[in-house]
Amino acid sequence: MKIHIEIPDINLREDELKLLLAIKLLEDKIVSLGKAAEIAGYSTKAFSEILIHRGVPPIRYEDIDLEKELENAEGSSS
Repeated sequence: MKIHIEIPDINLREDELKLLLAIKLLEDKIVSLGKAAEIAGYSTKAFSEILIHRGVPPIRYEDIDLEKELENAEGSSS
């Protein structure tokens, strides 16, 4: 999908605007990390590094079911 948006001159390059949009969409849980990286035009690893540099956690621990993860870890170690 392509969207065309007209924005007043705000002295940002297109790649910077895509990055900011991707970060906001990720923070608001609208898209996944992988999709946000795609929107920004980076690999998931590179995008994660950019997030860390900006103080944005690439993984939200509240979204992880820790009990399920522990059960899976215990089950795989047997």
